[in-house]
Amino acid sequence: MKLYYSPGACSLSAHIALKESGLAFEAIAAPTKTHQLPDGSDYYAVNPLGYVPLLVLDDGRQLREGPVIVQYIADQVPAKHLAPANGTFERYKLQEWLNFVGTELRKGFSPLFNPAMPEEAKSLSRTRLASRLQWLDGELAKSDYLLGQTFTVADGYLFTVCSWCKHVGVDIAGLSHLAAYLARVGARPAVQEALRAEGLVK
Repeated sequence: MKLYYSPGACSLSAHIALKESGLAFEAIAAPTKTHQLPDGSDYYAVNPLGYVPLLVLDDGRQLREGPVIVQYIADQVPAKHLAPANGTFERYKLQEWLNFVGTELRKGFSPLFNPAMPEEAKSLSRTRLASRLQWLDGELAKSDYLLGQTFTVADGYLFTVCSWCKHVGVDIAGLSHLAAYLARVGARPAVQEALRAEGLVK
């Protein structure tokens, strides 16, 4: 398999999932600012939409959407318990969390990364994000991970998105349960491996 990623982008979630899975894969940098691959070719030739992550299977088939990619990865290694079994209520809870992170959090960060966005709009985005993160902090008081005591691919996604807070002025200093959770996830060996592979930690 090949994973196309941009350092620190939402593709870090898929990178973490692959490291956790133990599956063999090749990570290929596709920076979102230049869209130039390491060999000098244009990433748009691989993925016309230009965004990451992109997972290319050994037979050439592709998956583009992060929450789908991480579930696919998890399902290749069921013994790792990176996702509950398909058809169970717990699997729907996983999908609920993936959707929450993708729509209520990740999309909320988008205006903050846009230099053309007026400051008033950015302020509104920060306020909305703060309310969602406050609620999340309360949820994380109940267990070590989003689905209880077991790490799943939803945790890799939440960790990835929350790592953006410090870059765009979203203050989570008062959210002690969220802070402890991020430290817990960040200390996992597979997460550290993914961060090092993307040059985000030494």
